[in-house]
Amino acid sequence: MFVVPRSNLEYLDKQKKLQKPAFYILIGEDESAKPQAYIGETENFKERVKDHDQKKTFWQKALIFVSKDADMTKADVQYLEYIAVQLAKELNRYNLQENKQTPKEPNLPEYQKDAMDEFFEDIKFLTSFIGITIFESAPVNRLPIFFFKRRGAEARGIYDGNGFTVLNGSKLSKDIVSSCHAIERREMIVKNYSQIDKNGHPILTSDVSFSSPSTASGICGGCSSNGWFDWKNAEGQTLDEIYRNK
Repeated sequence: MFVVPRSNLEYLDKQKKLQKPAFYILIGEDESAKPQAYIGETENFKERVKDHDQKKTFWQKALIFVSKDADMTKADVQYLEYIAVQLAKELNRYNLQENKQTPKEPNLPEYQKDAMDEFFEDIKFLTSFIGITIFESAPVNRLPIFFFKRRGAEARGIYDGNGFTVLNGSKLSKDIVSSCHAIERREMIVKNYSQIDKNGHPILTSDVSFSSPSTASGICGGCSSNGWFDWKNAEGQTLDEIYRNK
């Protein structure tokens, strides 16, 4: 895996390994709603990225995956793109609006699919290792659930030490107060990741991750909030009690 910042694309001139078939992910770290990504494949990333640099504004870095042993074929990287887009859209942790078309499965022999499935396991491990959770399901079953109830909101979420994820089905407050510091972000989440119920409450249609518990609770309640105290488990213990004041 090569991690190349957009600001340092000249690095590609030094890497002949990136001038052959590759699977890649463009990552945007703007937290306006969800982090954004674009998943693709190419026969020559050095040439392909020139078009992305001109036409795609959202991304800050590229993750490029090539085989260090035998070179992969065009069909191999097309298969990686096919299974990667399927999984990323199913997990819905990143915004994939730039992947407008769903790739078709290429015609690979079974033994080659097995090899690429194994390669994709390495891709999932490496992306997770550097903190990119595009292929990770939220670890709901392994972490305690916390609850937020304020201004009509009834939200559920989990904290994993890196950030806070509000879970699919959480009910947000009907409106937002002017003192809330995340009005634009809240509006974007309501527009793109919720449905309005019969009482006017937005209901999340997917998990949404935030960098901090306070941002998560502020979005849910539509108000200023200290998430370390406002998120509580079923026994009434706050995040602060459990994680910061053991």
